Amino acid sequence: MTFAERFDGERVELDEVAEADRDGVDDALFDLGGDERRMHVRAYNHWVSLLKDRPFPAIADLDPASIADFGPHSVLLDFSNGLEDPAIAFLGRALREECELDPSVTRVADVPSRSLLSRLTDHYLQIIANRAPIGFEAEFIGTRGRTTLYRGILTPFSSDGETIDFIYGVINWKEIADPLTQASLDSELAAAVRGGVPAAGNQPVWADGPHAEQDHAGEDTPLSDSPLSGSLGDRLLVARESAAAVRAADTRSRSALYRALGRAHDFALATAEDADGYQALLDDAGIAVQARAPMTPVVKLVFGAEYDKTRLAEYAGVLSHARREGVGAGGLPRFLDGFEGGIKAVVAAERAAKRPAAAPDARDAALNRLREAAVLATVGLDAGSDEFVVLLARKGAGGLDVVARIDAGPVLDAAVKRAAA
Repeated sequence: MTFAERFDGERVELDEVAEADRDGVDDALFDLGGDERRMHVRAYNHWVSLLKDRPFPAIADLDPASIADFGPHSVLLDFSNGLEDPAIAFLGRALREECELDPSVTRVADVPSRSLLSRLTDHYLQIIANRAPIGFEAEFIGTRGRTTLYRGILTPFSSDGETIDFIYGVINWKEIADPLTQASLDSELAAAVRGGVPAAGNQPVWADGPHAEQDHAGEDTPLSDSPLSGSLGDRLLVARESAAAVRAADTRSRSALYRALGRAHDFALATAEDADGYQALLDDAGIAVQARAPMTPVVKLVFGAEYDKTRLAEYAGVLSHARREGVGAGGLPRFLDGFEGGIKAVVAAERAAKRPAAAPDARDAALNRLREAAVLATVGLDAGSDEFVVLLARKGAGGLDVVARIDAGPVLDAAVKRAAA
């Protein structure tokens, strides 16, 4: 059965997603968490890099054949002549070979129903409805009779900046061994564990995994999700994966945002242990250190320097407050969950903590000086309930004739300040 994954982590059948779309629900069908989705993180980040403040990237800016990283695992669908049977404008080498397709396959209608490519093309109408990148994962029995697990991402492109008339999809996969082969592998694994030797061999691996191509050895070696493991660069990659998910869903999921901020906080803590590595990352990204806002470079590294400036400032405030409160590695999501008012309240608390102590009220100081001032004269009028009043007088034959009394307001405030100066 095929599932899409909503941004809050709930897995739903694609038929249910389509029904929700018709009902106007705009939950993003994308979650970039997890180490095995890094090809999709890179594909999504590439899509973001082409946006340039437009609703959708321009198709003219996309060149799948030049993308050595995930281009071989991708397909480009052309809807410029209608939605019913889009043309296949590009099909990556690895995907074509996996599906054993010949050059005669040029349209979606030509794609074999039990091929891996069909797992991408079967969902293209969803992205038209969502108008945003979506990701999905499932398993199916392919044309060779083997069970295949796959994960895919579809991203929208436009020729006019408004209409989605191209969709670019990237997919990776692994085949599950048949029972006999799996039993053999299990036996080898058990023997290796007993002998204290790491097992190796023909276990199924993801198409973009560390054993996929020798040219990329180690590039996708799974990282531990622990905040205390891995190099500084590894921690940054994990944080960027979660940040990419937040960007994909425009922060509609609180839990995903808290997770992304938590990983950014863990990365910030790690920078204290590797100052040189941190500086190298900043130099490579062209980001300057800010003494008065030390967390701003961190959030720029994680979320991207081009990200919304207001949100970057808020996220930096959250990380600063977490450091001020001594939140440990892995503890920020729990801290945010327990903070009444959420992120806005944390930001307000940090701003209040940074605000210098208020100077004595100038008006109070002025009033104190007037209380000690010498009395010039006493006028026989009703004193009223206010401590100070302003009397407006005109020059009279025998002195000053009082014509008005002002008990409050800006005129009184101005008179107090001037008299006490």
